[in-house]
Amino acid sequence: MNSDEKEDCECAPPQAETSSAGGADREHEEPEIENPEASRMKRAAAKHLIERYYHQLTEGCGNESCSNSWCASSVGFSRMDNNEAAVKALELYKVNAKLCDPHPSKKGTASAYQESSAHSNSACSNKKMNHKDIHSVRDNFKGKDEDKDEDEKEAAASSTTAMEEDSPTSSSSSRLGECLLGENDIQKLAPDEVSVDIEAVRRVYERLLSNDKIEAAFLNALVYLSPNVECDLTYHNVYSRDPNYLNLFVIVMENSNLHSPEYLEIALPQFCKAMSKLPLAAQAKLARLWSHYSAEQIRRMVETFQQLITYKVISNEFNSRNLVNDDDAVVAATKCLKIVYYANVLGGDLDMEHNEEEDEEPIPESSDLTLQELLGEERRNKKGPRVDPLETELGIRTSDCRRPLVPFEEFVNEPLNEVLEMDKDYTFFKVETENKFSFMTCPFILNAVTKNLGLYYDNRIRMYSERRITVLYSLVQGQQLNPYLRLKVRRDHIIDDALVRLEMIAMENPADLKKQLYVEFEGEQGVDEGGVSKEFFQLVVEEIFNPDIGMFTYDEHTKLFWFNPSSFENEGQYTLIGIVLGLAIYNNCILDVHFPMVVYRKLMGKKGTFRDLADANPVLYQSLKELLEYEGSVEEDMMITFQISHTDLFGNALMYDLRENGDKIPVTNENRKEFVAQYSEYILNKSVEKQFKAFRRGFHMVTNESPLKYLFRPEEIELLICGSRNLDFLALEETTEYDGGYNRDSRIIKEFWETLHSFGEEQKRLFLQFTTGTDRAPVGGLGKLKMIIAKNGPDTDRLPTSHTCFNVLLLPEYSSKEKLRERLLKAITYAKGFGML
Repeated sequence: MNSDEKEDCECAPPQAETSSAGGADREHEEPEIENPEASRMKRAAAKHLIERYYHQLTEGCGNESCSNSWCASSVGFSRMDNNEAAVKALELYKVNAKLCDPHPSKKGTASAYQESSAHSNSACSNKKMNHKDIHSVRDNFKGKDEDKDEDEKEAAASSTTAMEEDSPTSSSSSRLGECLLGENDIQKLAPDEVSVDIEAVRRVYERLLSNDKIEAAFLNALVYLSPNVECDLTYHNVYSRDPNYLNLFVIVMENSNLHSPEYLEIALPQFCKAMSKLPLAAQAKLARLWSHYSAEQIRRMVETFQQLITYKVISNEFNSRNLVNDDDAVVAATKCLKIVYYANVLGGDLDMEHNEEEDEEPIPESSDLTLQELLGEERRNKKGPRVDPLETELGIRTSDCRRPLVPFEEFVNEPLNEVLEMDKDYTFFKVETENKFSFMTCPFILNAVTKNLGLYYDNRIRMYSERRITVLYSLVQGQQLNPYLRLKVRRDHIIDDALVRLEMIAMENPADLKKQLYVEFEGEQGVDEGGVSKEFFQLVVEEIFNPDIGMFTYDEHTKLFWFNPSSFENEGQYTLIGIVLGLAIYNNCILDVHFPMVVYRKLMGKKGTFRDLADANPVLYQSLKELLEYEGSVEEDMMITFQISHTDLFGNALMYDLRENGDKIPVTNENRKEFVAQYSEYILNKSVEKQFKAFRRGFHMVTNESPLKYLFRPEEIELLICGSRNLDFLALEETTEYDGGYNRDSRIIKEFWETLHSFGEEQKRLFLQFTTGTDRAPVGGLGKLKMIIAKNGPDTDRLPTSHTCFNVLLLPEYSSKEKLRERLLKAITYAKGFGML
């Protein structure tokens, strides 16, 4: 839009114009252009007249025998609502309609009204405007259609002023808005400060919102104001000229009634659209400001935007043809919620210092020919996963936050997740077009199931892309066609076969790790459609984490594994274990891995600290915590030094100095915090530095181009790898489908579920292992597992069988419940290996 078009825009600020009537008029108006003060006075006078017309239309002059047809006191006057009155007041002003003087019966109201107007005028200037100046302003309004929206904006403001006359705080609130927008204070403000007195705004709201008329005025003012604000931010770059423009959003968001039903239809959606147009710097300033708010204030804002999103989702029928991504109100509210989300992160318990060092060697990328073949554009973010611009502007990451003000779960909107077409949303996420919004850019609003589906699409498209590239190279360069990552292993030598093969691939062509995994067990007939891979990962994990191998130590108390600092295995072995973990995520397989949460935090780039010892080594954590809280003399009573001891794999004691000559430095009340910090640093970071770096490098060789870090928090990464520990078989029963003649009411099906529910915890896990290839529930619980029970003939002595690739249980129609139980238990207890039926 060029400058001329900007001036013609509906919401363009009124420009001083010269009259076309004649030279005399032009000479008269020339000083107005040169004197901004006079121009402001004229507009203030015009606003005052419009307010009087509005007051006359809504309240009347008080004279019961009034003959003015445009006065509410006249006989036969048709009452109009506030919006109609505001528009009519503007029209009457333009035609210079008759204006009644207040009747003596209305004297109190009139004086209050004039006092408010006087305050408004005095805020602009102490100068007086003569009658000729007022008419000059009126003439300008008649001749300028392009200022219509600006006039309506003023009319809305007039309606607010008029309706606030009954409140004793109206004049003070008017003065507050005038005074706090001064330009002289801008340079003095900190990055998290604004020039509005927020406590004063809250006091004003508290007194005004109890009045229904005032509430209606706020609502109308917001409806009038929002479109103009949106236009100002979109086309006029108003924030860069006046940072105090941000005060508008601060003030509106302090309205505790924003989530009320009357706001949800029009006012709040329009305001969200305007707020979503704020430039990045303004959004960051709002986030910093709100980060100082209490948890309850943050929660109120979260609920306001969440209620709008839910209302719009429920009141519309979204589907693959009518996408929720195209709903402006939902999109705008989500963008506003992002600002509150980062305020919640900033205001929480932050750990900005303890960051893992980046890998020294760059991780090889896959071939340049990837998504552009599928989506018609060049691949972006080659230097790593994308980062949210607001996150960059604020200089924080979600993983920096130990504990937010409001739990992250409260930002998830379940109704939105239910109607979101994830395949379409993922496409918008990858293409990054300006006119299509992807909710994957705001992952905080998505639950783990939805994000996992987005990750699944990303992995599958990358696999498909690598397959196409392989075919292309085989045609052009005559290379052998190998579109899959094939692993042929012996069941009794699975570690040797798998890790050797993966090591060769990682050295020769790491891009092959991005291909779809295809596992074949030597001597077995199973075809890998997913189930064979599941068992492969299960067996590999069992072998790798066997304490006899010595790569990991096992804590009997916590039931968790940790890297063995005294392991004899080289770094390459840990790299291969990282590759296996990455492959499991990449191929959508769940692993029975038991790591403390600090491992996932370290994978996301954060070092372990004292707080991480709580689940990694609770006994040591409790000891160090008691040391910090000890009220006596630490040096005299405990006699600890900065030299610590720990045992190796064979039980030998090893000494380590936390500081140089640590055995000679006593721990005192003054330096005990340093001792605890360095002790934790050694246990969680330094002692396993080589092992973990190799492990992380292997993990990133598979996931480095994945949106994994962008979408998931550390606790969600654990859920992604390990699945849900909560096995809800009632939810599984609700979602199970039937085939081959069975249905929910079949005798055998009823007896099957009664039998399964009677099993113990271990037997239930064996059943899951037998049917699905893993004994863990997928992300979202067993209700998300699509299991099928199919009829496999009449009564027989054959055992039940399964297709683990497709979660299908083939169940004969046994003659009795006892026989069903006996056959099922035998099948799940002794199941091992694959065959062709």
